[in-house]
Amino acid sequence: MPAAVVTLILSDVIGDRLDVIASGPTVPDVTTFADALSVIDRYGLRSAVPSRVSQYLDRGIAGLEPETLKAGDPCFHSVRNVIIGSNIMALMAASDQAREAGCLPSIISAQLQGDARIAAHELAARAKRLQAELSPIDRVCLLAGGETTVVVRGTGTGGRNQEMALAMALEIDGREGIAFLSAGTDGNDGPTDAAGAFVDGATAATARSVGLDPAAFLENNDSYNFFRLYDAATGGQSHLLTGPTGTNVMDLQYLLVQGRSRNRA
Repeated sequence: MPAAVVTLILSDVIGDRLDVIASGPTVPDVTTFADALSVIDRYGLRSAVPSRVSQYLDRGIAGLEPETLKAGDPCFHSVRNVIIGSNIMALMAASDQAREAGCLPSIISAQLQGDARIAAHELAARAKRLQAELSPIDRVCLLAGGETTVVVRGTGTGGRNQEMALAMALEIDGREGIAFLSAGTDGNDGPTDAAGAFVDGATAATARSVGLDPAAFLENNDSYNFFRLYDAATGGQSHLLTGPTGTNVMDLQYLLVQGRSRNRA
């Protein structure tokens, strides 16, 4: 009888698909040779793919090479796959901490993706709508997670979390009662030593007062240097510097929303 196998999984994949996380070494593979070749053909890459790769795929489709193991294969009968860490688990832990800190937590998504700037815009709009409904004593912590992307237009240095934080600083510019943190759970955001960054409604104005143009830094995809220079000029700590954490369950976003007096815009 085959030995039992227990796989303990840390998921860095949106949706926690077992066959996608680390390529799913202990789960059935649903893809086929034909699937691989269809992707190559869809993008017109036949001429760019090495001939030995195309030949291997052709042999696989012809049944001359074995497919990867599929559902029902006996080797999986004694396998147990257990997710021990994931983005939603991290969000649930963050929710508990927010509640202990006196905030009402609300997990709004564990599948945040797409452009970081667009995500910042949508999260800011949600926070503003919520703030309009809160009394001055209410504090809500909106929580999101996932993995966004950055469209690189400039020559600066940064990562998706710092880019989102800088975009958020402009979205909430001059608005009291909203603060935002975006950070990677692995402790590294892009090719930098920062995990992410923290901003609030005063960040953009304060930056301008010390000679930093947040919009220009964002346009140059230079969020890392923005927060580095901002902290140096203000003596603050907007950069989140944790060092490598040794694990990765994607990114986390925290939006702290405080109610305001009704006579404020």
